[in-house]
Amino acid sequence: MKSQLMLKTLAVTIGLGSFVLTSCVAQSTAETPAPGSSVEAPAANSPSVAPSPQTSPDALAQRVKRDVPYVPTPESVVKRMLELGEVGSDDVIYDLGSGDGRIVITAAKQYGARGVGIDIDPERIQEANANAQKAGVIDRVRFRQQDLLQADFSEATVVTLYLLPEVNLRLRPQLLNQLRPGTRIVSHAFDMGDWKPEQVVEVDGRTIYAWTVPEKVPENLRQASQG
Repeated sequence: MKSQLMLKTLAVTIGLGSFVLTSCVAQSTAETPAPGSSVEAPAANSPSVAPSPQTSPDALAQRVKRDVPYVPTPESVVKRMLELGEVGSDDVIYDLGSGDGRIVITAAKQYGARGVGIDIDPERIQEANANAQKAGVIDRVRFRQQDLLQADFSEATVVTLYLLPEVNLRLRPQLLNQLRPGTRIVSHAFDMGDWKPEQVVEVDGRTIYAWTVPEKVPENLRQASQG
């Protein structure tokens, strides 16, 4: 009887030991990722950091919004635009959609003005800076990659544009709200809707429009136009 009781006790002890061992193995397996798995056990006290997606320069360039295709303004038109804007050495000229920078570079080189070019295309900004360096006016001009509708033009005494009719109309209230009275605005090829220009000039078959910001801007011109 005593030997049978000892055998039963031993069997129960072995069974309990096997149960505990099996539970530990199962828990360890559940916490260990399988080979090739992307799941990792977090290190103690280490913050979790979400991976940041990498965007290639080509993909970024494809996502850049371009409302206006780049078409360079002929030099003869640039010269006449600056004349209509009465650009001088005391002026700050802003060129909206500045492309390769030729308008502000010419204003700085020929008239001694300071200039700012704004364009949304990073390639054009890089090209404009290189052209300004070549022309020796890098200290008088700067170029900003920016959406025109989010830009501040209030520093300008002259503004030049070569955009599209609908873009001109979207910019019109922004220009009239930001610019001081007396600021000259010159547009190549396209007008400003029902804001009648003071001058209209033809150069080599191209039309140039010129305005001056008035002391009192009519309310209808301050409103955004749908074009």
